[in-house]
Amino acid sequence: MKCTFCGKEILDGTGTIYAKKDGTTYYFCTRKCKTNMLTKKYRAHKTKWTNEYHLEKQRHMKKKMQKK
Repeated sequence: MKCTFCGKEILDGTGTIYAKKDGTTYYFCTRKCKTNMLTKKYRAHKTKWTNEYHLEKQRHMKKKMQKK
């Protein structure tokens, strides 16, 4: 499984599963990820320490290099 927020791989027996009333489930590797997503309403592509941010940055750099 991967963390819903940061995209990091979660080992078996670790992490947290959060289930919403509508049946959606979220998997979190740490409490930091859980509070950033649910309490603070942060977006993963704007948080610098997540994998999604780094992937977004790489895509942006490739587009920028192609324009030159």
